Amino acid sequence: MRNNLANSWKVYAGFAIAAIVLFAIAPALLSDFRLNQLGKYLCFGIVAVGIGLAWGRGGMLTLGQGVFFGLGAYMMAMHLKIADADLRGQDVPDFMQTAGLTELPGYWVPFASPVVTIVGIVVIPVLVAVILGLGVFKRKVKGAYFAILSQALVAAFAILLVGQQKTTGGSNGINHFRSFFGLALNDPANRRLLFFITAATLLVIVAVTRQIMYSRYGELLVAVRDQEERVRFLGYDPANVKVVAYAVAALFASIAGALFVPIVGIVSPNDIGVVPSIAFLIGVAIGGRTTLLGPVLGAIAVAWAQTSLSENFPSGWTYAQGLIFILVVGFFPAGLAGLGALAKRWKPAPATSSATTDIATVATDSGNSPAEGAKAL
Repeated sequence: MRNNLANSWKVYAGFAIAAIVLFAIAPALLSDFRLNQLGKYLCFGIVAVGIGLAWGRGGMLTLGQGVFFGLGAYMMAMHLKIADADLRGQDVPDFMQTAGLTELPGYWVPFASPVVTIVGIVVIPVLVAVILGLGVFKRKVKGAYFAILSQALVAAFAILLVGQQKTTGGSNGINHFRSFFGLALNDPANRRLLFFITAATLLVIVAVTRQIMYSRYGELLVAVRDQEERVRFLGYDPANVKVVAYAVAALFASIAGALFVPIVGIVSPNDIGVVPSIAFLIGVAIGGRTTLLGPVLGAIAVAWAQTSLSENFPSGWTYAQGLIFILVVGFFPAGLAGLGALAKRWKPAPATSSATTDIATVATDSGNSPAEGAKAL
């Protein structure tokens, strides 16, 4: 009982500290530009939470989260561009006018509604993940085969977007957003509000993920990761268990993509392709994929390092990123979160005193208890 209370207080204290850092310290110390950058990193942290659940707990090496990140991002971008066009009294966004279009494509029209947009961001990626997951996991595709398939999917999605020059901006993507659900994005106060929304979303998602991890479903997910055949013999369908985790990870990635668009001001195939998907995975691996906060901290650290170091080493950062991933997976599979346990394992055991050793020796030799051994000495 006392252990449960202590753990609960630790959890509450952790969330309180995170809230203080995000809602008080960061806005007070960082400039508007740096705060906006931190908001972008928090979006990557949201994606990482889902990857940690699917990969760390479920054993699914998800190399294609860029698909779901891109779905959420492009749906949000479509709504924002339609809203901007309405403010100007135009029928189509500016880049479509340049391409010669005079009316919205059919699949753009529903996203003129903010309600439909929010529902689409939540529902569509989950449906896609469920359909893909059932098709893959029911056929017992797993391991490297699943990783390659998911990576091929994100590559195909990026190529599809590049080919849609008139309707999605092609390789240039969609950019120059002026408002976010009625809020002017050029107002610093509104941009700070957007950061607070992202920070609150991250905290809520971490709390939800913690509940999932420590629920009976979370235990079943770990069992499927470690002993899939035994779970099947117990009467559970491992495919259904995996599909749920895969769909939750897709939902988190879509939400992150939707928040990424107004924060950064652009979305393009370069933001959702193979390289960004691998970068998401690297952050999770470095932070510690089996932990709750490890993926978040690892994703933020990798994103910060990419922004900072790539300015000085533009050609070498990609190689450094790959090297870090290899080192972590090969030598530190638990990530940075596992360094504490590793240090404890390497710590030498405390030496016993000579008196204690003599008492144990006498007790052993005489066949008596340690107390009788002490009397013998």
